[in-house]
Amino acid sequence: MFQDRNDAARQLATQLKAYRGQHPLVLAIPRGAVPMGKTIARQLDGDFDVVLVRKLRAPYQPEVAIGSVAENGWAYIAPYAASVGADQDYIAAEKHTQMTTIHSRRKQYTPIRPPIDPAGRIVIVVDDGLATGATMISALHSLRQHQPAKLVCAIPVASPEALEKIRPMADEVQCLQAPAYFQAVGQFYRHFPQVEDEEVIALLKD
Repeated sequence: MFQDRNDAARQLATQLKAYRGQHPLVLAIPRGAVPMGKTIARQLDGDFDVVLVRKLRAPYQPEVAIGSVAENGWAYIAPYAASVGADQDYIAAEKHTQMTTIHSRRKQYTPIRPPIDPAGRIVIVVDDGLATGATMISALHSLRQHQPAKLVCAIPVASPEALEKIRPMADEVQCLQAPAYFQAVGQFYRHFPQVEDEEVIALLKD
């Protein structure tokens, strides 16, 4: 059980201490992981930015992920998507909805500069936890296209199933816990408030 996201970030930074002095690029998946990414980047003396990906929601069950989409438009679709009613038309419409949100967030988050280029960098991708692993899959896939020197996935907690899905996509995975009994990321935090856009924007400007 983590006290909050800052506690989880400090523990992850300790696990990642080998990268201190190598000027890594720490990329957080908004919004929840953004405060964590900022803390880790500071402790590792690295650069900080966001990687924009969005969950694709199941029909009538928005809390259920049927996949994800990255800023470059690449989408991961889970094998079970059709079984929960997500046909091709639904997926296309949901992808369009989430891409609109991604473009809006990019305009909000980094209006006066482009995203930091990950090419040739040690890139550490951070999220506050993985339930299905869907958004992390899109994040890692999109970043791999930029040819980073090393691609690291860092999460405090993940379901064992999600962990196995993302392992082949990263050069290194740092995960503090992978409990067999996993219902939701929030169950592993004593304090787990929603992170708002205003906080994300402030952290990116700081």
